[in-house]
Amino acid sequence: MIVDLHCHSTASDGALAPSAVVARAHENGVRVLALTDHDTLEGLPEARAAAQALGMQLINGVELSCTWGGATIHVLGYGFAADAPALNEAIARLHEGRWLRAEEISRKLELKGMPGALQGARAVQQALGDSGNAPARPHFADFLVNAGFVKDRSEAFRKWLGAGKLGDVKQHWPTLEDTVATLRASGAWVSLAHPMHYDFTRSKRRRLVGEFIQAGGHAIEAVNGMQAAEQVGSLAILAREFGLLVSAGSDFHGPGHWSEIGIYRPLPEDLPSLCERFKQESSVAAG
Repeated sequence: MIVDLHCHSTASDGALAPSAVVARAHENGVRVLALTDHDTLEGLPEARAAAQALGMQLINGVELSCTWGGATIHVLGYGFAADAPALNEAIARLHEGRWLRAEEISRKLELKGMPGALQGARAVQQALGDSGNAPARPHFADFLVNAGFVKDRSEAFRKWLGAGKLGDVKQHWPTLEDTVATLRASGAWVSLAHPMHYDFTRSKRRRLVGEFIQAGGHAIEAVNGMQAAEQVGSLAILAREFGLLVSAGSDFHGPGHWSEIGIYRPLPEDLPSLCERFKQESSVAAG
């Protein structure tokens, strides 16, 4: 049974509607899926209806933005009640923060001679499927491509939107500690998303994992799509050292992007997997 605990829809920065994400996952053999949109639960009702129609198990999921060590960090939450007060209050604040962030990105791009970014990014977002959430950096990247300021998404992130660039606006996120506490208060399993994506030294990454555990985290995402095998190995060492669960997922954002839903490197067999816990729940429900 294929389990995918990391994917995105048009509710945040994905290219497919929630129901289309579920359908594509089913076609690829996924039977247990977590939709983990950034800072929103907006796509879950549509995804759940689609999953039920296909006989799939949908896990309530979310990927929350926070700050640690001067960087934006992402934390995955699973299995919470969708009406959990602590989580919904935090998401309302993040929703406002994302709009403030989008306005700030647009202002900074305009100062560099690229006007109309917020409206342009919003148009990109609405063409994919309207959402009440603010446009994210991929939407801004596509605007920059469409307006002729860059040749492709890669250049947009390399020059303007990537880590440490002017579009990497952080000031509107809560702390890692507060974010983990919010998820724990909502009854969620908590995993640190793609720890190798952060531009940290080995010692700083180890410190991040240690503080994540102290805050109440359960797992690290040891496998994110088809990331390099040596990165999986490094994260496996950290998981063994700290006695952590591990999670895995495709981090699917859309067709033709860097990953495909339901496809990711295998987890090392000796590591206790969060995926297995959801497989067990699915088996009990089926029985």
